[in-house]
Amino acid sequence: MHMRKYWLLFAQSTTVALGVLFIIALFKPDLLRWQRPAPSLTIRQAAQPAGRAITPVESFAPAAQKVIPAVVNVFTQQKVNNPTHPALQDPIFRYFFGDRLDARPREVSNLGSGVVVSPNGYILTNQHVVEAADEIQVALANGKTVPARVVGADPDTDLAVLKIDAHDLPAITFAEPDSLKVGDWVLAVGNPFGVGQTVTAGIVSALGRTHLGINTFENFIQTDAAINPGNSGGALVDAAGNLVGINSAIYSRTGGSQGIGFAIPVSIARKVMEQIIKTGSVTRGWVGVEVQDLNPELAESFSLKSAEGALIAGVLKGGPADVGGIRPGDILVAVNDRAVTDSASLLNLIAALKPGDEARLRVARKQQTMDLKIQVGRRPLQRTVEPAQEP
Repeated sequence: MHMRKYWLLFAQSTTVALGVLFIIALFKPDLLRWQRPAPSLTIRQAAQPAGRAITPVESFAPAAQKVIPAVVNVFTQQKVNNPTHPALQDPIFRYFFGDRLDARPREVSNLGSGVVVSPNGYILTNQHVVEAADEIQVALANGKTVPARVVGADPDTDLAVLKIDAHDLPAITFAEPDSLKVGDWVLAVGNPFGVGQTVTAGIVSALGRTHLGINTFENFIQTDAAINPGNSGGALVDAAGNLVGINSAIYSRTGGSQGIGFAIPVSIARKVMEQIIKTGSVTRGWVGVEVQDLNPELAESFSLKSAEGALIAGVLKGGPADVGGIRPGDILVAVNDRAVTDSASLLNLIAALKPGDEARLRVARKQQTMDLKIQVGRRPLQRTVEPAQEP
């Protein structure tokens, strides 16, 4: 009797449960679906810099209009003597071939660009644009052409300063040193191929390019703004039209732009320009050493933790470094507490020293570090290596 009662209760409960499930399935099917936990997702939202709105550049026209009047075209003429051929002494040979083997001087033209840096007529350009020129003409943005003279040149950085007799010229505005960043927009302004004033745009591809074999002192801005022959000495400016570099060289297998151009940064150009205008030349520090870069193998052989520094490969006898105790095989790691990363950085640090001053050079020798005091000398004028390809 009790068993039948329990069975009847179970059947009724089951019937009610099935009825409820039927109603839910009919009207609220989502309630019967098995729900997986929602995946965790964290999104990093870039914060907009305070006080500066990020807006797309609609046009570079304002920057171009600001800089174009300050960029000039530089034309040079050079007289080159043809080699004297012995056959020219033969009258019969001269009759047939004299015009081809004429020993009279011929004129060679060169074309480049320049930047007006002062309203009273100072112009900054590349040294290779005006090198060995017998005559220099500058075409201003207003169409006027005037003669120019070389105030001074620095082959080690490939910079030169010209002077023209003019006043109230539109001068370029200099950007703050080291204000440029990789990815910034830049404009290259100059006279490529002699077609006339041209503006091209690109971005900063890299900073601090060295070991290119173009100049003795290298710290180039690399850009993909189109730079072509004739752009040498022209302006590289930021999106506001402020000078950030002097266009100097290109990497090219065809002679035209392939998206790799190099400019001398304004930090170097301004220092060189001011020294040339003040004294007619550039004075740099010198200690009389030959250096080479460290590689991991050399660093390991000297028991160094990293490959930063410069290996002293040679020391000029009687020079400042020799007198101060520097020896071949030393690893130079700092100059006046400024770290040496490689041979190029060492060259720049030494060059920045004032001749006659005392400098403290930190060297690693036989797993020991020591500071040596050096009397800085004056760097002899050295001719720079000619670029493999230049605009």
